[in-house]
Amino acid sequence: MTYTLQHINALVPLSPETERELCACLTPFRFPKRHLLVEKGKRTGAAYFIERGITRSYWLVDGEEITTSFAAEGSIVFSMDEFYYDKPSEEYVETLEETETWRIGLEDLHRLFRTNLELANWGRIIHQNEYHRLHRSHKERLTLPAAQRYEAFCWQFPEVVQRVQLGYIASYLGITLPTLSRLRGKRNG
Repeated sequence: MTYTLQHINALVPLSPETERELCACLTPFRFPKRHLLVEKGKRTGAAYFIERGITRSYWLVDGEEITTSFAAEGSIVFSMDEFYYDKPSEEYVETLEETETWRIGLEDLHRLFRTNLELANWGRIIHQNEYHRLHRSHKERLTLPAAQRYEAFCWQFPEVVQRVQLGYIASYLGITLPTLSRLRGKRNG
């Protein structure tokens, strides 16, 4: 629980009672590389705190995987469609490395958000931060040239740059793999 609790406490300091209440709802799970935590058209009934490893979220559009996000240690991943709208997921979440997680049932997470102000505030903050990331990413994709998008990505996801395939980063940035390879060569050269 080291990264998970550090990350939560960095956003909203939790009382020992709240930490115990949260930890009582968690079960450790380990997943191999390329395991689907969330699948389009399915319900998982759970969210996963990432203790070690990295994931990517993506849509499948006309047979092509379009990367929408990355998550690493200290993050939480789940299907927003299932959590917020009680619908099967519209996207996939895949592990990119062997990944250690803490699983929490969505019913428990909903209950904690309803009954525990500290966790409700943490939930609000992570969602406002995610909205800000999405908004900034959308603006950058529409207004910045590829080189500046890659620089912004490196700043936003420093832990991802060295740990994932370039094709996933290119997909996220909306550029081709050859373009990203050239940009990366110039940046590192």
